[in-house]
Amino acid sequence: MRLLLVVLLLLGSAAPAAAGFRTPESLVRNVYAHYGQGAPELSAGLPRTAEIAGQFFDPSLAKAWAAPRREPYDFLVQSPRWKLGPVAISILRRQFDKTYVAASFDNQGRRISLNFIVVKGPDGWVILDVETPHDSLKLFLEQFGK
Repeated sequence: MRLLLVVLLLLGSAAPAAAGFRTPESLVRNVYAHYGQGAPELSAGLPRTAEIAGQFFDPSLAKAWAAPRREPYDFLVQSPRWKLGPVAISILRRQFDKTYVAASFDNQGRRISLNFIVVKGPDGWVILDVETPHDSLKLFLEQFGK
């Protein structure tokens, strides 16, 4: 019985990562885990690979996230560099199939507030778009795409 359990655990851990997260809050929390201090893979911002994009974003936005482009700053922290303070995450509203999640933090002494629009797909929650008072991630990526 123990052997069967070990084999099942090993097989489950070898499966490819599915898109999505269990809750809207965990999705946003995991985005900002890539902007911390410490391990290099968690300090360089959210990776631009197709695998990571598929895990965090709706398919239409995932393609744009992973596409080559030249942007003047990282939209998710609103700056080319970052040293983030604590990230406050809260649900603003649930509307039909979308949930609006607010994320607020200090980046090098500057207060940043973003609204994540997330949807629940078959494999969990993914980002449909991210908005600031003046812009959206979709428009930003489109503007600076090659």
